[in-house]
Amino acid sequence: MTKGRQAEKVEEWENAKVRIRVVPRYCKGCEICVKLCPVRALGMERFKSKVADIDKCILCMQCEMRCPDFAISVERKEEAP
Repeated sequence: MTKGRQAEKVEEWENAKVRIRVVPRYCKGCEICVKLCPVRALGMERFKSKVADIDKCILCMQCEMRCPDFAISVERKEEAP
């Protein structure tokens, strides 16, 4: 019997300059990303990390670098000409 692959649930927020992804299954609710965000772009909901205000994000990458579970990723988007 062959088991089918199930797609990983990913929550995603984006604007013209940044895309932030959170994998809820990996997030343990430690709040490190939220506490380290200098502009309070992140928040917590139901013990999981989420983007509270993506327009505040300054792409400092502290959330991604410090997440012990690799649950969050930040991607700079190319600016349109």
